[in-house]
Amino acid sequence: MRKLFLLFWCFLLIIPSEAWGDTGENNMQAAFIRSGYLWLKTGNVEEQITAEPAKFNNTPTWSYDGQWLLYEKETTEIHSSNMENSTEIWVYNVQAKMHKKIFQGGGNAKWAPSDNKIAFTSNSVLNISDLKEFHNVALGVDDFNWYPAGTAFIVSSSAVLRPDGWTSPILYKVQLPNDLEKLNLTEYVEPFFTIPKEIGNGKASIKSINATTFEFSPDGKWISFIVNPTASWSMDSDMVCVISADGKNFEVLDEMILHLDVPKWAPGRNLLGYIAGGGRIVLGFKNKKLKVTELPAYKTMNLTPAKFAEMGFTWVDNERLVASRVDESEWSNDPQRRPEPTLCLIQLNKIQQTRITYPKKSIGDYDPLYIKNAHKLTWIRKKLAQQKGDIWIADLNGKNAKVWAKDVEQYSFYVK
Repeated sequence: MRKLFLLFWCFLLIIPSEAWGDTGENNMQAAFIRSGYLWLKTGNVEEQITAEPAKFNNTPTWSYDGQWLLYEKETTEIHSSNMENSTEIWVYNVQAKMHKKIFQGGGNAKWAPSDNKIAFTSNSVLNISDLKEFHNVALGVDDFNWYPAGTAFIVSSSAVLRPDGWTSPILYKVQLPNDLEKLNLTEYVEPFFTIPKEIGNGKASIKSINATTFEFSPDGKWISFIVNPTASWSMDSDMVCVISADGKNFEVLDEMILHLDVPKWAPGRNLLGYIAGGGRIVLGFKNKKLKVTELPAYKTMNLTPAKFAEMGFTWVDNERLVASRVDESEWSNDPQRRPEPTLCLIQLNKIQQTRITYPKKSIGDYDPLYIKNAHKLTWIRKKLAQQKGDIWIADLNGKNAKVWAKDVEQYSFYVK
């Protein structure tokens, strides 16, 4: 009997783990752009899902249940006399393998948090669609996001230039009625907060023109967002801000720039991570510090050691992050002399930080993302100026690293 038991366990050990169910890698699902086409990859299987090449304006995004994919692409068809190129909003059903066009001439589309509805803007009009029909929601909208319950929106209107100067950006809450047929473009709109015309962190200040990139804290009591000045100035200086969900407490946390990474909340605590520091990258790889602010205490930690700068980050859990980090350096017109980032594992309660990737010289590791349900760390390996690269995956400690998808541009993983 003992021999039979030992033989049984030996049999279990020699069978590949894939035979018993999903491994971490088999749990991974991503959509990405490659050479002008939209692709899906689930586990080890890649599938091209668009037949014609196109220009995709934004990263494809997943519905809450992973059954639908949302994407936007440009069309050269002229639909009106004042429209040269227009953006089409499409969805793709993963199981049925069917594409459906939702709207012609819209953009900035976002899935609802817990059902298969999307919201998008078109000519500053906020709209909502259940994938069958759409309804106008609000006018004069610059940017927006869903409330966590999916029953309202936080929206912004941009400042306007008048003869006596710029007005202020204003935040609004737009409540959705139970019956969307009863939507009124002004009845459900409530002023939420007027942003001061000029804001700063004590060291730098900007004119407040736009408010974008709204994200709710895990408990729904705080909203993070970015305030931008005019387009040319926003390359050098923007402000990361927070406001309480009742609109009573507004705070400028720090200066930041666009095009590196956006502020991100820890998965289960009111900890907001962001890359602080002004000045575009072509002025040097410096003054880019990963900070975490705890709310409502407004206690801030600087997680970047001296002589380093950050290019991006991801939360692993409430205590750990992974940063894409470079040595501080001046900008060089010679790509071979520019520093390229590696990934570093950071623990909030420990001083020691651990480098976990070792790319070859003149290539770097960007856009880290931790996939919790697969227990895998992902990133894209490329050069700074390149639009495409290879998606890599590894264990959190950097071990078992390998290429997962080659020659990828925009991409997104389905995260449960």
